[in-house]
Amino acid sequence: MTVLVVGASHRSAPVEVLEQLALDPEAAAKLRTAALETEHVVEAVALATCNRVEIYAAVDRFHGSVDDLTALLVERTDLSAEELTPSLYVHYDEAAVAHLFAVATGLDSMVVGESQILGQVRAALRSSQDAESIGPSLNALFQQGLRVGKRAHAETGIDRAGQSLVSVALAEAAQLLGALPGISVCIVGAGSMAALSATSVRRADVGDIVVLSRTLGNAQRLAAAVNGRAARLDALPAELAAADLVISCTGATGAVITADMVAQARSGRTDGALLVLVDLALPRDVEPAAAGLPEVAVVGLEGLAASVHNGAALEDVAAVRRIVAEEVAAFVAARDAARVAPTLVALRTMATGVVGAELERLWSRLDSLSPYERDEVERAVRRVADKLLHEPSVRIKELGGRSLESSYADALAELFALDPAAVDAVIKPGDLP
Repeated sequence: MTVLVVGASHRSAPVEVLEQLALDPEAAAKLRTAALETEHVVEAVALATCNRVEIYAAVDRFHGSVDDLTALLVERTDLSAEELTPSLYVHYDEAAVAHLFAVATGLDSMVVGESQILGQVRAALRSSQDAESIGPSLNALFQQGLRVGKRAHAETGIDRAGQSLVSVALAEAAQLLGALPGISVCIVGAGSMAALSATSVRRADVGDIVVLSRTLGNAQRLAAAVNGRAARLDALPAELAAADLVISCTGATGAVITADMVAQARSGRTDGALLVLVDLALPRDVEPAAAGLPEVAVVGLEGLAASVHNGAALEDVAAVRRIVAEEVAAFVAARDAARVAPTLVALRTMATGVVGAELERLWSRLDSLSPYERDEVERAVRRVADKLLHEPSVRIKELGGRSLESSYADALAELFALDPAAVDAVIKPGDLP
């Protein structure tokens, strides 16, 4: 079983394409289920963030699986396969492992080193575990990915240099508004991105904060955490009229803030103050036409991608890349050893059985031997068997890192009439020769 990744991110696709691919939790679950229903996928995880959509799959065949997973992503858009494919990337086997580790450490983020992605990877793993769409291959991979992400942040300064997307957006908003302290802020949404936004603006010493959500209870919980007000989403037009900064991240499938809504809200203001709309949602919450209104500025993901200047020091980035390379090598080596372990244990079990049987036959004919002599003979015979097993054991583990590792293990099993399946479920630490 091998790992395959098919996806798109800010690095490969324009915002217009990412908008069509965007997944809320329910859609991510459906995509994961659909992946499992394809012919060659046995495990699946869907990872969806504000600027990436990826399907991780444990597959028994490469080409058919790529076609199937690509087709699932095409179905989410109004694009043809020929139109969407240039925006997709495919990673397989070791490259797939390296990609997830780069994602988990923040190396592949729009803002290099941001730590929010680690929580998103963890959430994707947990939801897949709850849905039982994940097995030993992807579970081991994602667990290791989380450990690699934590190691990168613990051993380097990548997280200090790489701000979150929210921080970068707020920095741009502050430039447009002149300053953030004392301004009125409207947070549209009550999810994790909204919570991060609300916490960040409160730290910036803004004035009034109002949180709007379709579910009033969610808005109230977030508002209470930042000493703000809560309102239902239908109060948005009135709140827009009083706001200086609006941060929207709802995950809705259509425009939440329309150009007409913004125009009407601005018509009641005579102070000429600028309204900044920060749209962190994918698909977009703010209708693009709103950017053309007077005294209105829109900060969106596309603009952030073009304007973000990562402060991640080159030495920190290089250090994280070294960590990723080390962890990929360790993961692949452990995986390959696990693949051939049943064959090696079967070989050792067979040899032990042959030695034991032959010693019993020998004792029945040489019953005059002293306990000391028996012990010496038995040690000599077992040393011979161990030495004969040593070279094949070392070679199969070395060859296990090559692309045809299963054929070497299969050949060994065939030559010695071994049954690896008989011991696969009972291997314990230390069993491997």
